[in-house]
Amino acid sequence: MKRACIVIVLLYTLFIPAPSSIEAVHAIHTPVDVLIDVGHGGVDGGAVSGNILEKNITLEIAKILYKQLSMKGYSVVLNRTGDYALSEENHWLNTQSRHQKDLAQRKHLAKELSPKIMISLHVNTSSNPANRGPLVLYQKNNQSFMLADMMQHSLNKLYKTTELPLPGKRLYLLNHSICPTVLVEIGFLSNPTDRIRMTTPSQQIQIANTISSSIDTYFFLLNQTPSKETGRKKERTHNNVK
Repeated sequence: MKRACIVIVLLYTLFIPAPSSIEAVHAIHTPVDVLIDVGHGGVDGGAVSGNILEKNITLEIAKILYKQLSMKGYSVVLNRTGDYALSEENHWLNTQSRHQKDLAQRKHLAKELSPKIMISLHVNTSSNPANRGPLVLYQKNNQSFMLADMMQHSLNKLYKTTELPLPGKRLYLLNHSICPTVLVEIGFLSNPTDRIRMTTPSQQIQIANTISSSIDTYFFLLNQTPSKETGRKKERTHNNVK
């Protein structure tokens, strides 16, 4: 099925210089298995349908995914745990662009943590309300494609769709991340069926569980053991999810 244009905040392949120093706002411990990149936040609401905002959907599903993965023994970090913009934490990039600060902060948090994988959560929208279903975008490397392919297949089963994962050619995080990364468009906020699925708590759990199971399969195929299972429990104090 031919897709409408994907509407997300990470649209540009930007050159953003590395900071000379990064202020360590929170205590960070490694290794980290999974970094969950929570799309949008604060003044950046993302896709909108009435009073429903993308930033709230991504945060709710991210928190559920965090809990599920943590219970399985993974060392997991959320880069946003509330309704705020990550650009507000970026005090090192000399630019007036909130968008560039946001992207740069996400990139350098990942660089700080050196996670094994990063999952970026977003919500799609379209001028055509018939467009529906999840879409997983990947980097130009085999591990990212493998993770995206498994995740797309699993989400297709949940949504009863037949999409294939796509390369995220123009997406900043996918082009600049130092670890295997996928960007998950959870569904279309502009589609009534997807909108109900993404905002219903029981179905949010199903979505998170599907993503979580794909991550299990990915690590199993790579014969990688979750860090917490080795007795080295690691957490970022900023990210205690209640």
